[in-house]
Amino acid sequence: MENCSAASTFLTDSLELELGTEWCKPPYFSCAVDNRGGGKHFSGESYLCSGALKRLILNLDPLPTNFEEDTLEIFGIQWVTETALVNSSRELFHLFRQQLYNLETLLQSSCDFGKVSTLHCKADNIRQQCVLFLHYVKVFIFRYLKVQNAESHVPVHPYEALEAQLPSVLIDELHGLLLYIGHLSELPSVNIGAFVNQNQIKLFPPSWHLLHLHLDIHWLVLEILYMLGEKLKQVVYGHQFMNLASDNLTNISLFEEHCETLLCDLISLSLNRYDKVRSSESLMSDQCPCLCIKELWVLLIHLLDHRSKWFVSESFWNWLNKLLKTLLEKSSDRRRSSMPVIQSRDPLGFSWWIITHVASFYKFDRHGVPDEMRKVESNWNFVEELLKKSISVQNSSFSISWLPFKGLANTMKSPLSMLEMVKTCCCDKQDQELYKSSSSYTIFLCILAKVVKKAMKSNGPHPWKQVKGRIYSKFHQKRMEELTEVGLQNFFSLFLLLAAVAEVEDVASHVLDLLNFLKPAFVTSQRALIWKGHMAFLLMYAQKNLDIGVLAEKFSCAFREKAKEFLVSKNEEMVQRQTIWTLLSIYIDGVQEVFETSYCLYPSHEKLLNDGFSMLLRACRESELRTVLSFLQAVLARIRSMHQQLCQELQRDNVDLFVQSSLSAKERHLAAVASALWRHFFSFLKSQRMSQVVPFSQLADAAADFTLLAMDMPSTAPSDFQPQPVISIIQLFGWDDIICPQVVARYLSHVLQNSTLCEALSHSGYVSFQALTVRSWIRCVLQMYIKNLSGPDDLLIDKNLEEAVEKEYMKQLVKLTRLLFNLSEVKSIFSKAQVEYLSISEDPKKALVRFFEAVGVTYGNVQTLSDKSAMVTKSLEYLGEVLKYIKPYLGKKVFSAGLQLTYGMMGILVKSWAQIFATSKAQKLLFRIIDCLLLPHAVLQQEKELPAPMLSAIQKSLPLYLQGMCIVCCQSQNPNAYLNQLLGNVIEQYIGRFLPASPYVSDLGQHPVLLALRNTATIPPISSLKKCIVQVIRKSYLEYKGSSPPPRLASILAFILQLFKETNTDIYEVELLLPGILKCLVLVSEPQVKRLATENLQYMVKACQVGSEEEPSSQLTSVFRQFIQDYGMRYYYQVYSILETVATLDQQVVIHLISTLTQSLKDSEQKWGLGRNIAQREAYSKLLSHLGQMGQDEMQRLENDNT
Repeated sequence: MENCSAASTFLTDSLELELGTEWCKPPYFSCAVDNRGGGKHFSGESYLCSGALKRLILNLDPLPTNFEEDTLEIFGIQWVTETALVNSSRELFHLFRQQLYNLETLLQSSCDFGKVSTLHCKADNIRQQCVLFLHYVKVFIFRYLKVQNAESHVPVHPYEALEAQLPSVLIDELHGLLLYIGHLSELPSVNIGAFVNQNQIKLFPPSWHLLHLHLDIHWLVLEILYMLGEKLKQVVYGHQFMNLASDNLTNISLFEEHCETLLCDLISLSLNRYDKVRSSESLMSDQCPCLCIKELWVLLIHLLDHRSKWFVSESFWNWLNKLLKTLLEKSSDRRRSSMPVIQSRDPLGFSWWIITHVASFYKFDRHGVPDEMRKVESNWNFVEELLKKSISVQNSSFSISWLPFKGLANTMKSPLSMLEMVKTCCCDKQDQELYKSSSSYTIFLCILAKVVKKAMKSNGPHPWKQVKGRIYSKFHQKRMEELTEVGLQNFFSLFLLLAAVAEVEDVASHVLDLLNFLKPAFVTSQRALIWKGHMAFLLMYAQKNLDIGVLAEKFSCAFREKAKEFLVSKNEEMVQRQTIWTLLSIYIDGVQEVFETSYCLYPSHEKLLNDGFSMLLRACRESELRTVLSFLQAVLARIRSMHQQLCQELQRDNVDLFVQSSLSAKERHLAAVASALWRHFFSFLKSQRMSQVVPFSQLADAAADFTLLAMDMPSTAPSDFQPQPVISIIQLFGWDDIICPQVVARYLSHVLQNSTLCEALSHSGYVSFQALTVRSWIRCVLQMYIKNLSGPDDLLIDKNLEEAVEKEYMKQLVKLTRLLFNLSEVKSIFSKAQVEYLSISEDPKKALVRFFEAVGVTYGNVQTLSDKSAMVTKSLEYLGEVLKYIKPYLGKKVFSAGLQLTYGMMGILVKSWAQIFATSKAQKLLFRIIDCLLLPHAVLQQEKELPAPMLSAIQKSLPLYLQGMCIVCCQSQNPNAYLNQLLGNVIEQYIGRFLPASPYVSDLGQHPVLLALRNTATIPPISSLKKCIVQVIRKSYLEYKGSSPPPRLASILAFILQLFKETNTDIYEVELLLPGILKCLVLVSEPQVKRLATENLQYMVKACQVGSEEEPSSQLTSVFRQFIQDYGMRYYYQVYSILETVATLDQQVVIHLISTLTQSLKDSEQKWGLGRNIAQREAYSKLLSHLGQMGQDEMQRLENDNT
C-alpha cells in the first residue's frame, strides 16, 4: 500500500471530490510520508487527509466511488456486493481472521535484506485485503442495510430475516475480532525504520505491517459501530457475548469499552516513551512512537468530542482524565480486568506530560491541517487537580499565586463619580464642611468653577477665554510627559470642570490632543484611568444632549481592539485577562450610563455598539457574561421606552411637519441602534440556547427583551426572522423542545405577562400560539427534575420530592402555570369540562393533572364528528413529543422522584384521554407510551429484576393504565388486535411481578391489577378488563408443562380467589378457569394449593348457582363432564372426592353427571379387563350416597348390572 504515490487530491468544504483516481483507494494508516512535496503532517492516504473523518462525522457515503460494481473480490473470492455481508458475514469474518493469522505467521521469518522485499509484498497484500473488507462493511451499512420495522406483522422474505439479524451479528463478530487481536500494547516492539532499495522504495518488515493493520482495525471498528448507531437510530444487541457488567453487549457498550481499551493502549505506549526520556527533554520529545499513533489520537479527539456534542456521552478530555485518575490513584484493584495494567515511576509527571502533548493535537482540523486559531476544549478541572497534587507532592514548593494583582485596594474613581465630583464643585451652594473633607486641589476646583461662572454671567465669554488661555498654556508636551498617576487624575478633574462650566466640545477636543503627548509606557500603565476620563466626557456630552460622534468613534475603536485581545487571550493568562476586563467593564458601564442619560439617540450612539461586543461575548466566563447581559437588558429597556415615547408624540394631534420630520429621524436612529443590538447580541444568545455558559435566568430575560423589541420594532429584526419576528423568537426560546425547561419557564412567563403581546399573538392568525405554549408548559412540568438536557449528569440529586426541584425554578413554574391558566383556550377547556382550576394553579403537578382530566371530559362532551376530530388534533398538539420529555428519567441512572412523576402523569393521561386514544389519530401515541413505560426491553426479561424505584412507580400507576387501555379497547373506532394484545401483555407481565412471595400476605388486595377492577361504577367497560385478566391467567399462569405444575401456583390461586371475592363471577370466567383449578386438585398434593384450589372451586360453584334457578348451569356441567372424561379413569378417587365437595354445594350439578360417571366407571373396568373394580365402585357409591334418591337408584342399577 505504501508503494503507490498518491495523486494530489483535496476535499472541499462541500465534500465534493476533485478529479483524480487515487482517492478512490480506501484510507489507511501510514507513516511513510514524504514531506518534500508540501510539508503534509500526515500521509495523503490517511483517514484525516483523505477526508474520511469528515465524511463519517457528516454521515456521508464513506467511499462514494468504490464498490459500485455488482460483484467484488474479497480474500480472493468473488461476492455479490449488495448481499455478501448478509448472506456470508460469519464466513467473511472467518476469512479475515485467517488472513490475520497468516500475517502473524510471517513474523517468524527472519527479515534480512535479501528477504525483506518478498515479505513486504506478502504482508502488504494481506493488509490491503483486510482493510478493504472493513471498508466494505462501512459502505454496506451506509448503502444497503435497511432499517427493519419491528412492529410489522407482514411475513418477510428469508433474506430480510437475515438482514434484520445483521446488526447483532456484526456486534458479535466485531467483539470477537477485538478479542482476537488483543491490545496494542501487547504487540512485539516494532522498528519504525524501513529498508530502502535502489529505486528509493521503502520496504517494511511484517511486524510494521501487523502494527499498522492493528491500528486500522481498532479505528475502523469504531467507525463501523458509530455508523451502525447513526443508521439504525436505536440500540443494537449482540447475541453471543456479554459485557464486563454481565449485560447484553450493544453497539453503544462495545463502542465505549473499545474507546476505553484503545485509550489505555495509547497511554501505555506514551508511558513507554516517557520512561525513556530525561526530565529536561520531556517537552521537546514526541509522545508518539509513530505518526500513525498521532493520527489515531487526533481521530479520537474529533470523534469523541463530536459524539459528546450531539449525544449524551463523554467528551475526549473526560475519557482521558478518567484513565489518568486511575493511574494517579495507584490502586490496581480498581482497574477492570480487561484493561492493561498501567504503572509509572512518575504518574504525576507523566500526567502533566501527556496532557500537554495531547492538547497540542487539538490544533489539527478534520483534514489533519494545523490551525493555530482552532479552539482547544477546556480541561481546566483536571489541570486544577494536578496542580493540587503537585503542591501536595512537592511540600508546597509549587507556588500558585491566587492574588496576582497588587494595588487593587486603591480603587480608582468611576467615570460617573468623576462627574459627580465635578458637579459638586460647580454647585452654587457649597458644603459647609468642604474645607475639612476635601483636598486643597478640590477646593481649588470649587473656587475656579465659581469664578468662571460669575465672570461669564456678568461679562460674557471674554473671561472664559482668559482662563482658558492661562490653563491651556500650562499643559504642553513636556508637562504631559511628567504627569504621575495622581497628576493625570487631577488633569481630568480640571478639564471636566472647565467643560462643565464652559465650552464642553472645545475642552474635550483639547483634552484629546493633550493625551497624545503622553509617553506610550505611561499610557499602557494608566489606560484604565484614561478610559475613565474619556468616558466621563462622553457622559457629559450625553447629559448636555450633544452629538457624541467625535468621542464615540475613537473610543469604540479602542474598545473593539481590547475585545479582540480578550477573545484571543488564554484563560491561563489571568493577569492579562483581568487587566483587559477592567478596561472593558469601564466601557460597558459607561455606555450604559450614556444610553440611560441621553434624551434622544443619534447615529453616533450606534458606533458605541460595534462588533467588539460580538467578540467579547464569545470570550466571557459566567461572571463576566452577567455583566454584559445586564448591560444589554438596560439598553434594550431604554430603547423600548424611548420608542414608546416617540409613538405617543407621533400620535398627538396637530403635529406640524417639522416636528413630525424630527420625530421620524429620531425613530430611524432608534431603529439603527436596535439593529446593532440584534446583530451583535442576539446572534450570540441564539447560539447559546442549549449550552450552560449563559446563566439560565439571564438568557431567558434577554431573549424576552428581544421578543418585546421585535413586537415594538419588528422591522429591526434580522431578515431570517421576517415576516413574523415575534413568533420566530418564541419558537427558538419558548417552543423548542431542546431548550432547558428552566429557560423556557422563565421566558414564557415574561411573554405571557405582557397582555399586549399575548393579545396580538392570539389574534394574529397564528392559531397554534396557545397550543404550543401549553405544550411547553407540559414539558416544563414533566421535566422539573431535570437539570439540563445536554450534559451527561442531567438529573437532580434524589431528595425529598418537594426539595428535589430548585426553589427558583419551582417559583417560576408556579408563575407560568398561573399565567397559562389565563389563556382563553385553557379557560375554555376548563369551562366546558366544568372543572375548577383556580385553586390548584399554585401546584404545577396538580394543575397538569386537572388539565389532562379537563381535556378528556371536554372531548367526551363534544357531539359532532368534525369537532371531535379537531379536538383530537389539538390534544395531540398539546402533548407534542411527550415521550422525549420523559426519556431522561428512563435511563440507566434511576431517579425515583422523576419516575413517580413520569408514570403518574402518563397514567392519568392514558385514563383521562382514553376516548381520545380510541381514535385512529391518537392510537399510535398510546402504543408508544405503553411500549416505552410498561413494556420496555428490561420488563420483558422476566429473570431480570427491575430497579425498585421503577417498580414502585409502576405499581402506583398501573391501575390508571389498565383502566384507560380497557376503555380504548371498548371504544376504539377500529377494532385493533394489537391493542388487545398490548393489554394482555401488560397484564401478563405485572400479575407475576407484583404477586407476593407467600399467598398468606394480607395486602394481596393492593395488587395493582386488582385495584384496576375497582370503582366499577365509574368505569363501565370494566368487565372486558376482567375478561382479559382471566384469559391471561388461563393462558400464562395455569398452564402445566407435562405433569409439572406452573410456578408460584399457590400465589396465583390466591390471586384468583381475591379476584372472585372483589368482583361478580361470570360463567365465561368459570369455563376458562375451572378446568385449571380442578387439575390442581387432581395433580398437586401440596396442602396450601389444595386449600386454595378448593376455595376457588367453592366460589365458582356458588357463583354459578346465582341466576340458574333450580337447573344447574349447562356450561358448569359441561366443564365437570369434560373433567370426568379426562381424569375419571386414572384419578377416580380424586375425582369422586372433588365431586363430593361440589355435591355439598350444589347437588343438582353432580346428579346431572351421574350418567357420565357411570359410563366412566364401566369404561375403566372394560379397559383394564379385570372385571369389576371393587375399590372404584365403593368410592363411587360413597359419592352417590350424597345424591339422595337419584344416587340410591343409580347404586341399585349398578348392583343389578351383570355386564
